[in-house]
Amino acid sequence: MSHLPTKPPTAEDESGLAECADGCCGNGTTLPGPRFAGLQRAMKRAIDVGAAVVGLAVAGLPMLVVAVLIRCTMGRPVLFRQVRPGKDERLFCVYKFRTMNDARGPDGALLPDSQRLTRLGRFLRRTSLDELPQLLNVLKGDMSLVGPRPLLERYLPYYTPRERLRFRVPPGITGLAQISGRNALAWNDRLELDVQYVQRWNLWLDLVILMRTIGKVLRSEGVQDDPSGEMLDLDLERRGALASDDNGGATREP
Repeated sequence: MSHLPTKPPTAEDESGLAECADGCCGNGTTLPGPRFAGLQRAMKRAIDVGAAVVGLAVAGLPMLVVAVLIRCTMGRPVLFRQVRPGKDERLFCVYKFRTMNDARGPDGALLPDSQRLTRLGRFLRRTSLDELPQLLNVLKGDMSLVGPRPLLERYLPYYTPRERLRFRVPPGITGLAQISGRNALAWNDRLELDVQYVQRWNLWLDLVILMRTIGKVLRSEGVQDDPSGEMLDLDLERRGALASDDNGGATREP
């Protein structure tokens, strides 16, 4: 049985292994990578395809209702599409139901996310219904049911070599970080849990994560309507940390 961590592991928990590029440490020690290959990889893919087909069949009517509501309240497009890096950092287009309008200020610039998030969009995020179109991504092979969440393309320069291990598996609709705190986690903790998933992967772990995800969705645990209001984007946070280091511990004025 796979034991899920109750908190992100510390550096000591990693048995002294340093940050490693391509799974290899500078001293020649190799970090464990994903264990699925051959039959296990094929089984994971078969489960993904089967579950995506069943999920789309079961959720077809609710998805149609959501699409109509979005069309009536926010207009077109119904789907939000954005390019994200997936396995091996290959780019793909992720699908979500649209949750924000295109309201702009006097200068023509889009208003902050918190001001553009609609009442319907807030409901979709709280119930995770906005994620349902990602079953299409799973069917296409861009994503898996379980894996590290696909993050923004602009974050790519800001991952540590160790954190890049997250790209050795397909991104998922849910993952270890999502059942361990979701957006309430600090970036370092969240990305470390992604690496832990890659290193500990097995089919039982996927099943446990899926079961816990269902429970958390039903209880709306760890959901933040506007995560940007609670935490900085990864690139902004790490640029700020670099500026602080370069300035002797004091962040420069913008």
